[in-house]
Amino acid sequence: MTATAAHYDVIRKPIITEKSTMASENGAVVFEVAIDANKPQIKAAVEELFGVKVKAVNTTITKGKTKRFRGQMGKRKDVKKAYVTLEEGNTIDVSTGL
Repeated sequence: MTATAAHYDVIRKPIITEKSTMASENGAVVFEVAIDANKPQIKAAVEELFGVKVKAVNTTITKGKTKRFRGQMGKRKDVKKAYVTLEEGNTIDVSTGL
């Protein structure tokens, strides 16, 4: 497996919500990442894929809700989000697509 393929396994997709849009005003971008990814892996993946300098990485794990699926009880998957703060002058435009 190449290094780039491994980076795409770490970063799943950008998250575009009202909260992530407010974070982008402060130079941060929000990504959904693999549940087992750690902060140095996330930093390396973002720097390699987008060609930017990362200042900090903060992560959060949202536990999956218990919901009904066709009358049966089920559970949504746990989601790990990474708030990636970029150095001054670096930007990632996630609204146009990757």
